[in-house]
Amino acid sequence: MYNSDHRTPATRLTGAAAALLAAGYALPALAAAWPPLRGPLGIEERTASGRGYALTFDDGPHALGTPAMLEILARSGPRATFFLVGEQVAKDPALAREIVAAGHGVGLHCHRHRNLLRLAPAQVRADVDRAQALIEDATAREVTLYRPPYGVLNAYALALARSHGWRTLLWTHWARDWEARATPASIAARVTERVSAGAVLLLHDADEYSAPGSWRRTAEALPRIIDTLAAQGLEPVAA
Repeated sequence: MYNSDHRTPATRLTGAAAALLAAGYALPALAAAWPPLRGPLGIEERTASGRGYALTFDDGPHALGTPAMLEILARSGPRATFFLVGEQVAKDPALAREIVAAGHGVGLHCHRHRNLLRLAPAQVRADVDRAQALIEDATAREVTLYRPPYGVLNAYALALARSHGWRTLLWTHWARDWEARATPASIAARVTERVSAGAVLLLHDADEYSAPGSWRRTAEALPRIIDTLAAQGLEPVAA
Protein backbone atom coordinates (compact mmCIF):
# COMPACT_ATOMS: atom_id res chain seq x y z
CA MET A 1 0.00 0.00 0.00
CA TYR A 2 1.28 3.43 -0.87
CA ASN A 3 2.23 5.47 2.21
CA SER A 4 1.86 9.20 1.67
CA ASP A 5 3.84 9.97 4.83
CA HIS A 6 7.47 9.95 3.65
CA ARG A 7 8.83 11.26 6.94
CA THR A 8 11.29 9.09 8.84
CA PRO A 9 10.45 8.00 12.41
CA ALA A 10 12.92 10.58 13.70
CA THR A 11 11.24 13.31 11.69
CA ARG A 12 7.83 12.24 12.92
CA LEU A 13 9.14 12.25 16.50
CA THR A 14 10.55 15.74 16.03
CA GLY A 15 7.19 16.90 14.73
CA ALA A 16 5.39 15.36 17.68
CA ALA A 17 7.82 16.95 20.11
CA ALA A 18 7.28 20.34 18.48
CA ALA A 19 3.52 19.91 18.78
CA LEU A 20 3.91 18.94 22.45
CA LEU A 21 6.08 21.98 23.13
CA ALA A 22 3.58 24.23 21.36
CA ALA A 23 0.76 22.75 23.45
CA GLY A 24 2.76 23.37 26.62
CA TYR A 25 3.44 26.94 25.55
CA ALA A 26 -0.30 27.52 25.15
CA LEU A 27 -1.42 25.62 28.26
CA PRO A 28 -1.84 28.75 30.44
CA ALA A 29 -4.18 30.19 27.82
CA LEU A 30 -6.33 27.07 28.18
CA ALA A 31 -6.24 27.55 31.94
CA ALA A 32 -7.60 31.06 31.55
CA ALA A 33 -10.50 29.64 29.58
CA TRP A 34 -11.05 26.77 32.04
CA PRO A 35 -10.86 28.09 35.63
CA PRO A 36 -10.12 24.72 37.35
CA LEU A 37 -6.67 24.78 35.74
CA ARG A 38 -5.79 28.26 36.99
CA GLY A 39 -4.88 27.38 40.56
CA PRO A 40 -2.39 24.60 39.76
CA LEU A 41 -0.61 26.95 37.33
CA GLY A 42 -0.47 29.80 39.83
CA ILE A 43 -2.97 31.96 37.95
CA GLU A 44 -5.21 33.89 40.36
CA GLU A 45 -8.68 35.32 39.81
CA ARG A 46 -9.77 36.50 43.26
CA THR A 47 -8.68 39.17 45.72
CA ALA A 48 -5.63 38.34 47.82
CA SER A 49 -7.68 38.58 51.01
CA GLY A 50 -10.61 36.61 49.64
CA ARG A 51 -12.88 39.38 50.90
CA GLY A 52 -14.91 42.17 49.28
CA TYR A 53 -14.43 42.90 45.61
CA ALA A 54 -11.65 44.52 43.60
CA LEU A 55 -12.14 47.10 40.87
CA THR A 56 -9.52 46.75 38.14
CA PHE A 57 -8.97 48.77 34.97
CA ASP A 58 -6.94 47.71 31.94
CA ASP A 59 -5.30 49.48 28.98
CA GLY A 60 -4.48 52.93 30.40
CA PRO A 61 -3.41 55.45 31.23
CA HIS A 62 -5.68 57.38 28.89
CA ALA A 63 -5.76 61.18 28.68
CA LEU A 64 -9.56 61.34 29.08
CA GLY A 65 -10.68 57.99 30.43
CA THR A 66 -8.28 57.70 33.35
CA PRO A 67 -9.03 61.13 34.86
CA ALA A 68 -12.76 60.39 34.51
CA MET A 69 -12.40 57.15 36.50
CA LEU A 70 -10.17 58.82 39.09
CA GLU A 71 -12.71 61.58 39.64
CA ILE A 72 -15.55 59.10 40.19
CA LEU A 73 -13.44 56.96 42.51
CA ALA A 74 -12.42 60.04 44.50
CA ARG A 75 -16.08 60.91 45.06
CA SER A 76 -17.14 57.37 45.88
CA GLY A 77 -14.16 56.24 47.92
CA PRO A 78 -13.06 52.87 46.45
CA ARG A 79 -9.43 52.16 45.69
CA ALA A 80 -8.82 50.40 42.38
CA THR A 81 -5.96 48.74 40.55
CA PHE A 82 -4.92 50.00 37.11
CA PHE A 83 -3.08 47.54 34.86
CA LEU A 84 -0.95 49.85 32.74
CA VAL A 85 0.32 49.61 29.17
CA GLY A 86 3.92 50.68 28.71
CA GLU A 87 3.43 52.54 25.44
CA GLN A 88 0.60 54.54 27.04
CA VAL A 89 2.70 55.32 30.13
CA ALA A 90 5.41 56.59 27.80
CA LYS A 91 2.90 59.08 26.33
CA ASP A 92 1.87 60.45 29.73
CA PRO A 93 4.00 59.34 32.69
CA ALA A 94 2.52 62.13 34.83
CA LEU A 95 -0.90 60.53 34.55
CA ALA A 96 0.53 57.21 35.75
CA ARG A 97 1.94 59.07 38.75
CA GLU A 98 -1.46 60.64 39.35
CA ILE A 99 -3.03 57.19 39.69
CA VAL A 100 -0.60 56.28 42.47
CA ALA A 101 -0.88 59.70 44.12
CA ALA A 102 -4.65 59.15 44.36
CA GLY A 103 -4.02 56.00 46.39
CA HIS A 104 -4.67 53.39 43.74
CA GLY A 105 -2.60 50.35 42.87
CA VAL A 106 -0.90 49.70 39.56
CA GLY A 107 -0.02 46.50 37.76
CA LEU A 108 1.72 45.55 34.53
CA HIS A 109 -0.44 44.77 31.51
CA CYS A 110 2.06 44.90 28.64
CA HIS A 111 4.12 47.33 26.62
CA ARG A 112 2.28 46.76 23.35
CA HIS A 113 -1.21 45.24 23.44
CA ARG A 114 -0.69 41.91 21.65
CA ASN A 115 -1.83 38.31 22.08
CA LEU A 116 1.11 36.55 23.76
CA LEU A 117 0.45 33.31 21.87
CA ARG A 118 1.68 35.11 18.77
CA LEU A 119 4.98 36.09 20.39
CA ALA A 120 8.19 34.14 20.81
CA PRO A 121 9.79 34.00 24.29
CA ALA A 122 12.32 36.71 23.44
CA GLN A 123 9.51 39.01 22.31
CA VAL A 124 7.56 38.34 25.50
CA ARG A 125 10.57 39.20 27.65
CA ALA A 126 11.33 42.36 25.70
CA ASP A 127 7.71 43.51 25.99
CA VAL A 128 7.45 42.82 29.73
CA ASP A 129 10.87 44.30 30.51
CA ARG A 130 10.07 47.50 28.63
CA ALA A 131 6.70 47.89 30.35
CA GLN A 132 8.19 47.23 33.77
CA ALA A 133 10.87 49.85 33.30
CA LEU A 134 8.41 52.50 32.14
CA ILE A 135 5.83 51.80 34.85
CA GLU A 136 8.32 51.69 37.70
CA ASP A 137 10.12 54.80 36.48
CA ALA A 138 6.88 56.77 36.13
CA THR A 139 5.22 55.67 39.38
CA ALA A 140 8.21 54.97 41.64
CA ARG A 141 6.36 51.76 42.54
CA GLU A 142 7.71 48.25 42.16
CA VAL A 143 5.53 46.06 39.96
CA THR A 144 3.95 43.18 41.90
CA LEU A 145 0.84 42.42 39.80
CA TYR A 146 0.65 41.13 36.24
CA ARG A 147 -2.24 40.65 33.82
CA PRO A 148 -1.56 39.88 30.15
CA PRO A 149 -3.54 41.34 27.23
CA TYR A 150 -6.86 39.56 26.69
CA GLY A 151 -6.09 37.45 29.76
CA VAL A 152 -4.10 35.17 27.47
CA LEU A 153 -0.86 33.77 28.88
CA ASN A 154 1.79 31.50 27.50
CA ALA A 155 4.15 29.31 29.49
CA TYR A 156 7.06 31.71 29.14
CA ALA A 157 5.08 34.75 30.33
CA LEU A 158 3.82 32.81 33.34
CA ALA A 159 7.34 31.64 34.21
CA LEU A 160 8.66 35.17 33.77
CA ALA A 161 6.05 36.59 36.15
CA ARG A 162 6.91 33.90 38.69
CA SER A 163 10.62 34.68 38.41
CA HIS A 164 9.83 38.27 39.38
CA GLY A 165 7.63 37.15 42.26
CA TRP A 166 4.56 38.79 40.69
CA ARG A 167 0.96 37.68 41.21
CA THR A 168 -0.66 36.85 37.88
CA LEU A 169 -4.23 38.06 38.35
CA LEU A 170 -7.13 37.61 35.92
CA TRP A 171 -10.74 38.26 36.96
CA THR A 172 -14.05 36.70 37.95
CA HIS A 173 -16.34 39.17 36.15
CA TRP A 174 -15.71 41.14 32.97
CA ALA A 175 -17.82 44.04 31.78
CA ARG A 176 -17.15 43.57 28.07
CA ASP A 177 -17.07 47.35 28.07
CA TRP A 178 -14.69 47.41 25.12
CA GLU A 179 -17.48 46.41 22.74
CA ALA A 180 -19.22 49.01 20.59
CA ARG A 181 -22.59 47.55 21.56
CA ALA A 182 -21.97 47.83 25.31
CA THR A 183 -24.17 50.21 27.28
CA PRO A 184 -23.77 51.57 30.82
CA ALA A 185 -26.60 49.26 31.87
CA SER A 186 -25.02 46.15 30.31
CA ILE A 187 -21.61 47.01 31.76
CA ALA A 188 -23.01 47.41 35.27
CA ALA A 189 -25.10 44.24 35.01
CA ARG A 190 -22.20 42.05 33.91
CA VAL A 191 -20.03 42.92 36.90
CA THR A 192 -22.69 43.04 39.62
CA GLU A 193 -24.68 39.87 38.98
CA ARG A 194 -23.82 36.85 41.15
CA VAL A 195 -20.86 38.60 42.75
CA SER A 196 -19.43 36.91 45.84
CA ALA A 197 -16.65 37.76 48.27
CA GLY A 198 -13.25 37.89 46.59
CA ALA A 199 -14.56 38.87 43.16
CA VAL A 200 -12.26 40.74 40.77
CA LEU A 201 -14.03 42.99 38.27
CA LEU A 202 -12.48 43.83 34.90
CA LEU A 203 -13.19 47.26 33.40
CA HIS A 204 -11.30 49.53 31.00
CA ASP A 205 -10.34 53.17 31.39
CA ALA A 206 -9.10 53.54 27.81
CA ASP A 207 -10.26 53.02 24.25
CA GLU A 208 -6.89 52.68 22.53
CA TYR A 209 -7.54 48.97 21.89
CA SER A 210 -11.33 48.90 21.94
CA ALA A 211 -14.39 50.66 20.54
CA PRO A 212 -13.88 54.44 20.25
CA GLY A 213 -15.28 56.28 23.24
CA SER A 214 -15.98 53.06 25.13
CA TRP A 215 -14.47 54.51 28.31
CA ARG A 216 -17.34 57.02 28.48
CA ARG A 217 -19.87 54.21 28.94
CA THR A 218 -17.66 52.65 31.60
CA ALA A 219 -17.47 55.96 33.44
CA GLU A 220 -21.24 56.25 33.33
CA ALA A 221 -21.64 52.71 34.66
CA LEU A 222 -19.05 53.00 37.45
CA PRO A 223 -21.19 54.80 40.09
CA ARG A 224 -23.98 52.29 39.50
CA ILE A 225 -21.53 49.41 39.97
CA ILE A 226 -20.22 50.81 43.25
CA ASP A 227 -23.69 51.54 44.60
CA THR A 228 -25.11 48.16 43.59
CA LEU A 229 -22.31 46.21 45.25
CA ALA A 230 -22.56 48.35 48.38
CA ALA A 231 -26.26 47.47 48.55
CA GLN A 232 -25.24 43.81 48.36
CA GLY A 233 -23.00 44.30 51.39
CA LEU A 234 -19.71 44.07 49.49
CA GLU A 235 -16.87 46.48 50.23
CA PRO A 236 -14.12 47.41 47.75
CA VAL A 237 -10.72 45.99 48.73
CA ALA A 238 -7.23 45.85 47.23
CA ALA A 239 -6.74 43.32 44.48
